[in-house]
Amino acid sequence: MNKINTILFDLDGTLLPIDMKKFEELYFKGLSARFTDLMTPTEFVVLIWSATKTMVNDLNFITNEEAFMQALEKTVREQLPEYQHRFTEYYESDFDLVRNAVIETAEIHEAVETLKHKGYSLVIATNPMFPKLAIDKRIEWAGIDRDDFIYVSSFENNHFCKPQLEFYREILTDIKRTPEECIMVGNDMAEDMVSGQLGITTYCITNHLLNKHQLPDTSDHSGTYVDFLEFVNQLPFVN
Repeated sequence: MNKINTILFDLDGTLLPIDMKKFEELYFKGLSARFTDLMTPTEFVVLIWSATKTMVNDLNFITNEEAFMQALEKTVREQLPEYQHRFTEYYESDFDLVRNAVIETAEIHEAVETLKHKGYSLVIATNPMFPKLAIDKRIEWAGIDRDDFIYVSSFENNHFCKPQLEFYREILTDIKRTPEECIMVGNDMAEDMVSGQLGITTYCITNHLLNKHQLPDTSDHSGTYVDFLEFVNQLPFVN
């Protein structure tokens, strides 16, 4: 592991300890409330998940924002600008209510500070399904400094989603790192640990583990936030 100089972090459930079930409930309740004059909340949630699935599966080199909006436009047609406007309004205001799903965890803050002190480059490799505005807010909720990270994936800038390997390849290209130089830290067995297929070392945080497909544990390392802090404490300084 002496080649490693860069740590990639997932956000939700990793850098941002969060109750994902509560997160989704608060998120869809708040967002769908802005569209009740256009469709029922149930119809709206189905629409969003459908467009999201299309975006995740799209391997064309267009931004995730473009892929999502193209999928959405097939249903909402000329109303797309109105939808985009309401999305922005939501993220600027009511999205803050989702913060109630956050669970404070001191160990992840200490781990980030230790990695900075040891000279590691830090990356937020969140699944880029949310606009930069929403990602920046979640980074703030996590109590970490955006400026400590050399790269943050986003809806507007990235061209692929997890669990596509192209998502990780794009980040490696953008930050000019090889897989052997990186550790991916996440809590989703499908979306985060898949990075190991490229040769990236993986660490699975188990406190908020997601494994909806009951996949076998393919991580190189795994443990709680406390275990991860101990792991970080044992990492060497970067030369």
